[in-house]
Amino acid sequence: MDSSRYKRRPRQTRRQQPKIDFELSVPALKSSSALPKPKHHWPALDMGLPSPESPIRPKKTLVYKSKWRAIRRRVLKTSAVMTVLSIALVGFLFSQGYLKLNKVFNGNATSVASLTSEVDPDKLKGEGDGRVNVLLLGRGGGTHEAPDLTDTIILASIDPVNHTASLLSIPRDLWVNVPSQGAMKINAAWEMGEFKYLGRIEPGSNDPLAIQAGFSMVDQVVEEVLGVPIHYNVLLDFKAFQQAIDTVNGVTVNVPTDLFDPTMAWENGRNPVLATAGTQTFGGKKALIYVRSRETTSDFARSQRQRTVMVALKDKVDNLGTLSNPIKISGLLGAFGNNVQTDLSLKDASRMYSILKQINDKKVSSIGLAEGNNRYITTGAIAGQSVAYPMAGLFDYTAIQGFVRAQLPDGYILKEKAKIMVLNGTTAEGASTAKVDELKSYGYNVVAVGKSPTSNYKKTQLISLSSAKDRYKYTTNYLQRRLHVTVKTSLPDKSIQPNGANFVIIVGSDETNSP
Repeated sequence: MDSSRYKRRPRQTRRQQPKIDFELSVPALKSSSALPKPKHHWPALDMGLPSPESPIRPKKTLVYKSKWRAIRRRVLKTSAVMTVLSIALVGFLFSQGYLKLNKVFNGNATSVASLTSEVDPDKLKGEGDGRVNVLLLGRGGGTHEAPDLTDTIILASIDPVNHTASLLSIPRDLWVNVPSQGAMKINAAWEMGEFKYLGRIEPGSNDPLAIQAGFSMVDQVVEEVLGVPIHYNVLLDFKAFQQAIDTVNGVTVNVPTDLFDPTMAWENGRNPVLATAGTQTFGGKKALIYVRSRETTSDFARSQRQRTVMVALKDKVDNLGTLSNPIKISGLLGAFGNNVQTDLSLKDASRMYSILKQINDKKVSSIGLAEGNNRYITTGAIAGQSVAYPMAGLFDYTAIQGFVRAQLPDGYILKEKAKIMVLNGTTAEGASTAKVDELKSYGYNVVAVGKSPTSNYKKTQLISLSSAKDRYKYTTNYLQRRLHVTVKTSLPDKSIQPNGANFVIIVGSDETNSP
């Protein structure tokens, strides 16, 4: 026998990558290899010999007992085999599911306070914490041209307090400043973060840290535009989108008008009519064609179609009980694989699903920045490119942020709906107007505005008139932080008539910069 065949092979080492210095710092993701190995505890074996003092039993009894023992041994043997097989099968399914789940939900983002059922107000940072904001990014992936451009950018904002949700589309052509990269269309922000981390242009990378770097970059840009925090990210490509819809056997969509696009006829059996008006069911391929078309309509119209299909997909998932069906879950996870990346943890994803189950489709609103009466973005040309930019001017997002705040108010503020009176405590005319507008933009219920009996308040004051301490605990917490004051429980001037207001805010000269 040639013993050399069984010698241990030399250990292979991973090829060293060149070190590249980057400004962007991305925390390391936890891997499944870091998980502790399970410990098996086996029962101790009794190695003692039978006792010599065992009583002698009659022969008949021994025959009966021996038959019973034989039957019992067969039963126990069968039960043991079935138990082992069951454990092995469950273990196999769990291991496959665990690996697939952790391939998708491998996130390290900080859990949002609002995902917990009972939230301590002190753990909330400010208005907006009563919502969970998830940025959905869609890229072509695979062999598509420019596979890492995120042509679909949608903010899914979930209100777990009042069980509502909103889908807000961001035009892919919006001209923005990307940190340390310069001005460009917003659909390139994610790949800029990815390529910066890698130190090279490498489309389609599945490096988790590169993906996280892309999330970090695009989050900074979107937060600057919308003025709201991004808590989580989900990135998927065309393949995942198509297979997800096929897994639930299609989605039902009400098409408002015929969609005609000869540039995509080759993908639709050479038929330029991609969809006819009316209610119909789309399979994965048809749905993908429907949401990608833009040549004969507009980027804004395409965004609206994307939101419609997303709501239809949520409806189908809920109706089928997809996420409680192991076969369909396995199909979804298999479809996702490397085609979906997220910084959601498995725990947060599970909690988010339990929240989404309570949201009826009628409670999901669709928001656009250039649809109907909402005209906050226009189009033009920059550097020979067709781009979108704010109506207020290039990089001026003030009006957009005010609109978004009004559309996505804090869930706790809405639920408590405290009545607020705002009084001008200075000599400056209209000193309280800006404060009133600001409070309303965040969803506060301002019921009265007026002039304080005296006009010598140097510091802004917040007075709570509610006898129930916990009734408006979130509003109290938010207002204290916003106004940088400590709440008081009695009015400084007895001549002030609150007229049923729960809070009175007296604006001082510190808010107006007046003497």
